[in-house]
Amino acid sequence: MSKIIINNYRELEAFLGKEIGVSDYHIITQEQINTFADATYDHQWIHVDTERAKKESPFQTTIAHGYLTLSLLTYLWLQIVDVRNVKLMVNYGIENLKFNQSVPVNSRVRLRAKLENIIDLRGITRAHMKATLEIEGNKKPAYEATIVFLYHFE
Repeated sequence: MSKIIINNYRELEAFLGKEIGVSDYHIITQEQINTFADATYDHQWIHVDTERAKKESPFQTTIAHGYLTLSLLTYLWLQIVDVRNVKLMVNYGIENLKFNQSVPVNSRVRLRAKLENIIDLRGITRAHMKATLEIEGNKKPAYEATIVFLYHFE
């Protein structure tokens, strides 16, 4: 898959109302879930206790933390686009986040991104992207949100 190259405000603006792209799939492993649990001190059994999850979880396996799936957003976004001529990019906010579906361990997820709005704030670009994290084989996405990035183009 080739990335979309964006060099300036106008090139990004050309995607207004359009899908920008879709990332490659990423597999959520138990190792990644455990590492995230260690980093966030969230060791709830539904995430890290594989034996208990087999017996007691409605999913019959462990599931990824919702915030783990959200934390993959930038990684997956950077598979879709290569924004150049930028002095600085800031993750500015998340609006209307809704976790729709749990992500069982070993699921393959990917990001679908659409440019919903773009504003030039005296040389700083504020871009609102609709982010949908799809789970392979599921009609319902893991989450949908509007992600707000600030780009300081040179």
